[in-house]
Amino acid sequence: MENWTQTLSTQSLLGIAAAAIVLILVLIVKFRLHALLTLVLVSLLTAVATGLPMNSIVNDVLVKNFGGTLGGVALLVGLGAMLGRLVETSGGAQSLADALIRVFGEKRAPFALGVASLIFGFPIFFDAGLVVMLPIVFATARRMKQDVLPYAMASIGAFSVMHVFLPPHPGPIAASEFYGAGIGQVLLIGLPITLITWYFSGFLLGKVLGRTIHVPVPDLLSGGAQDDDLPKQPAGAATVVGIMLIPMVLIFLNTGLSTLISQKAVAADETWVQVLRMLGSTPVALLISVLAALLILGAKRGEKAGALEKTIDGALAPVCSVILITGAGGMFGGVLRASGIGQALADSMADLGIPVLLGCFLVALALRIAQGSATVALTTAAALMAPAVAQAGFSDWQLACVVLATAAGSVGCSHFNDSGFWLVGRLLDMDVPTTLKTWTLNQTLIALIGFALSALMFAIV
Repeated sequence: MENWTQTLSTQSLLGIAAAAIVLILVLIVKFRLHALLTLVLVSLLTAVATGLPMNSIVNDVLVKNFGGTLGGVALLVGLGAMLGRLVETSGGAQSLADALIRVFGEKRAPFALGVASLIFGFPIFFDAGLVVMLPIVFATARRMKQDVLPYAMASIGAFSVMHVFLPPHPGPIAASEFYGAGIGQVLLIGLPITLITWYFSGFLLGKVLGRTIHVPVPDLLSGGAQDDDLPKQPAGAATVVGIMLIPMVLIFLNTGLSTLISQKAVAADETWVQVLRMLGSTPVALLISVLAALLILGAKRGEKAGALEKTIDGALAPVCSVILITGAGGMFGGVLRASGIGQALADSMADLGIPVLLGCFLVALALRIAQGSATVALTTAAALMAPAVAQAGFSDWQLACVVLATAAGSVGCSHFNDSGFWLVGRLLDMDVPTTLKTWTLNQTLIALIGFALSALMFAIV
């Protein structure tokens, strides 16, 4: 792969990418072929069609990208599912759902879940926050005897906008570095843009879609516990919040230190910094949280070790399919990157001679469509557009708007090569058409609203 050069034209590469996406739709929707088999098959066919070296396709492209995605997702989903099942079976999820309804009222329960997710989503990455929060979402929807979509969209949309727009998440941090924008300005401008974008693309969209798209509360993470299955003395809402704050605090510590390192306020090679960053890495933070939940929600409440072992073991089997399909989605995205399709699409967008702000948005959107990862799309687009941004002579506040406009482009049009597409769809037990009509629409609205607000702020400042 090191000495291999793509010889196909941009038009040919884009045609192959379009054909691959159509083939995925046909196989899954029309022929009902399992998503895992479909993604592996189409990834292989795309790699061959784009001329990748035959001796490198399987190990260097397919397996490597599959394993790379699993490395980032499997531990998070597995540990998050364990934590969610412990919170659910202890009655804590129901207690927290009841508390939210008491404070905000029954009609505002989705809004309450969204606000909680915005808070938790400040330091926590999207995947981790999603699997930790969904049991609370499911319990609230079940408590209200409603479909889950309005509640889930408010929460999922919150985690998504926080991850894509605001430091200390890696995408905005990297884009700020490439453009020379100040983290403080990105935060100050980005926070109102993030909140407004979430309100329309997450909270209100969930309410609107919930009227016509019916998604029952799934059993995947919660085990389908009903009110009469809950313990006689359920864990309190305050206890659940305290346990959920453990990963939030630890991950915030890690991301905060990363920000300080990037600003050269602390040295990365200091032992205490390395120890704290290790404790605050997402897998370790979730591991500590699961152990704390086993102690507080299990042993301290008189649960036997054997019963607790069965509880967390039962959380793993349902999410195996989620993990494997997510890995296959990462495999497909890796093929598009390795074949040069993503670069070809980005270059074609950059050569159109459009305004810099819009160009940053469109290049990031093209990369998102081509390879799937929002973080990769954001950082790559920022690297590609940095020279043009530097030549434009923008002010510090305008540079912050450019970061946010690029971030908006990096999240739009999520589809089959995005691991998040499969993660959300499977966790909510939605089929592919329903995931396209909900999750993909949510991501595209985030992109459009976020860019419109960024462009407005760019004109004002």
